Amino acid sequence: MSTSVLYDEPGPRARLRHRFVGIATIGLIVAFVAFTIYRFSETGQFEPLKWKQFEYEAIQLQLLHGLLATLEAAGTAAALALIFGGVFASARISDAWIFRAPATFLVELFRAIPLLILIFFGYYVPLQYGLHISNFWALVAGLTVYNGSVLAEIIRAGIAAIPSGQSEAAYALGMQKGQVVRLILLPQAIRSMLPSIIGQLVVLLKDTALGFIITYPELLYVGKQMGSRLAFDLPYVPTYLVIAAIYIGMCAIMSAFANWLAKRGDGKRSPAPAPRP
Repeated sequence: MSTSVLYDEPGPRARLRHRFVGIATIGLIVAFVAFTIYRFSETGQFEPLKWKQFEYEAIQLQLLHGLLATLEAAGTAAALALIFGGVFASARISDAWIFRAPATFLVELFRAIPLLILIFFGYYVPLQYGLHISNFWALVAGLTVYNGSVLAEIIRAGIAAIPSGQSEAAYALGMQKGQVVRLILLPQAIRSMLPSIIGQLVVLLKDTALGFIITYPELLYVGKQMGSRLAFDLPYVPTYLVIAAIYIGMCAIMSAFANWLAKRGDGKRSPAPAPRP
């Protein structure tokens, strides 16, 4: 029997068992989807009246405005979270404890607090002191500190995963730590960190839906308004299905972009030089 590096390849019985489990899993998923569609049909969720509102231009513009508000909050928070993550990751790997200790404390603190509490804190606490922060910046602030803390840990772990021999060789050449991180470690770590970073940005995009709690007019908030219309028989389910499809499409685009970046990075790697005769 041929072997792999980490485990033995499955034999005939194991392959048959895996095939059976795969088929059973697919069958369960298909059955669940079919049952869901059946229940939607039985409760009248596919009636033309509930879907008729999407034919109107005003409704389409309302959805578009909600999408743009979602993308604006997600884009702003993503840019700030990447900066936050880079700064705090640099501080966490610093040799000076005066930078390392506070950065470690803040990263662990913000990672431990639920995102919804951070959003509430950013929106309601300033009101107690007579200050007003818009729901946009309250949402962006919560998304930034939470996802930035996660990204800081991703970046720190990616740099730490590079073999220590490379940094030791750079130090032997007289390079400073900042140069080692910036020129030697970070370019290599980016390739391994990229899927995790894109995955966290996808999470950030979906978390913009929590802006609904502080009345930020993102997609979910717009969907609640659209679903509460009596003229269309309270089309909550059709509206949320459309919004879910929009989120799935945006996440799929981001995942495809991440795959493209990964393939582009692999293609730019220079081949090893051929040995001289």
